[in-house]
Amino acid sequence: MLRIDDPTFTWPLLTLDEAALDHNIATVARALDEGGVEHAPHVKTHMSREIWQRQAAAGAWGATVATPAQLRTALGWGVAGPGRRAFLANELVDPRDIAWLRAALTDGTADRAADEVWVYVDSARGIDLLAEGFAGAAPDDAARLGVLVELGVPGGRTGVRTVSDAVALAGLVHDAGLRLVGVAGYEGPVAGGTSPDELTAVGRWCDQLREVATGIAGLVTGPVVLSAGGSAFADVVTRRLAVPVQDAAGETVPTRAVVRSGAYVTHDHGHYLRTDPWTRLGAPALRPAITVWASVLSAPEPGLVICGMGRRDVSFDIDLPTPLVVRPADGAGRLGEARELAGVQVTALNDQHAYLSVEPVSEGGLRPGDVIGFGISHPCTTFDKYRTALVTRGDEVTEQVTLDF
Repeated sequence: MLRIDDPTFTWPLLTLDEAALDHNIATVARALDEGGVEHAPHVKTHMSREIWQRQAAAGAWGATVATPAQLRTALGWGVAGPGRRAFLANELVDPRDIAWLRAALTDGTADRAADEVWVYVDSARGIDLLAEGFAGAAPDDAARLGVLVELGVPGGRTGVRTVSDAVALAGLVHDAGLRLVGVAGYEGPVAGGTSPDELTAVGRWCDQLREVATGIAGLVTGPVVLSAGGSAFADVVTRRLAVPVQDAAGETVPTRAVVRSGAYVTHDHGHYLRTDPWTRLGAPALRPAITVWASVLSAPEPGLVICGMGRRDVSFDIDLPTPLVVRPADGAGRLGEARELAGVQVTALNDQHAYLSVEPVSEGGLRPGDVIGFGISHPCTTFDKYRTALVTRGDEVTEQVTLDF
């Protein structure tokens, strides 16, 4: 069996601990199921067919993506799992992509890529483009396209800004002959942290989704879908969206809650470790699965070490990497025992160099040729630096997964 230090590979190297990966997938699947919500994990995190198949096997409803290109890729995987379903969490505005999606959903063809795809709308123009693109489609084909009105946040990114605007837009979807399935959005812009006040603010935004559901229930055949992100606020989202919705007359509005958490799959040593909503739900703690391994290139002056890893190799948009362990390499490049690092931190990154500050007590402890394992913050912007990742059990490689960016 291959090892991470075999001549086949070189540093920097992205590895995924198999036990942590499986633990995270199973833990979140169980927590969401117990919370009464469905899961459409955001596969933009990894864009890996093999990792998605693990998520699908754990019961995911479908794969969420962010862009039309990612949608084409995911549908090319066969969106493995029940129903071959995908969710584009953005408005589809390019007529070429709409035409492609219509073909992908066409009935009666051997290569139909999916059985159901959901998309957002947040404008009358977006509705017109979808309606034009699906004009004349057979009813069964048109029914495979589900449309959700997107509710945004003032000052945030996409999505209409008020409940009344969302309800009005839903009416336009219905009048255009498109299949309205519900309301969705991303709660991330509501709060930057997890203080009680910030969690309360996220809860208020979830309540707005519920208000929209009340206003559009008569336009939706079946339960109204309520969908949110959930990576940092799954506890709030799950508890608010799974509660029955009642209209002004006190009648219960049938709903389905679907969360799109994606970064949980590998967790991290930074942003998601701090915001972790899963333990707030009473679930076992997730485990960071990602390690980026890089070699020490130079120790040019006291207190400074340079590693062969930079902005092209690791995420840096939220936090800089965290040095975890160092391992000496022998004359054949084989790694020795790991030693935990203390008093070492990354202070800056160039394209492919990392600057490490080393406390005096640690000086001499890091030599050129040593290999350091780094934890990361925000897996989405680490995965996209690579084309493959190694799933590992200790130093053994159990699987090499593709990353289709």
